[in-house]
Amino acid sequence: MAAGQQSEAEHHALALWAADCAERVLPLFERERHDDDRPRRAVEAARAWLRGEIEVFQARAAAMAAHDAAQAAQSAAARSAARAAEHAAATAHVASHAKKAASYADRAEREGAA
Repeated sequence: MAAGQQSEAEHHALALWAADCAERVLPLFERERHDDDRPRRAVEAARAWLRGEIEVFQARAAAMAAHDAAQAAQSAAARSAARAAEHAAATAHVASHAKKAASYADRAEREGAA
């Protein structure tokens, strides 16, 4: 296995971790934009991909929708929470997105506490 590549099991573990991180901060987005479920659907897409229920292209579409939701958010915490969801879904495509999901979730928590 080349440097930077993960086994399928490792990729799945990273996707689960990313979804868990993003899900933890979804309330920061939903409090502000309670009618916008795009970030939640992105986290659900990450989990659906893990269960083999959707293809990577569907998870990527959910990630792009969460990206658009982040742009519509007003507060920094809500934007970061949506970005965490975006990267959680994008982890289905590229495992390295998991680290970004965790980073944005951490940022959202800090911004939400400020």
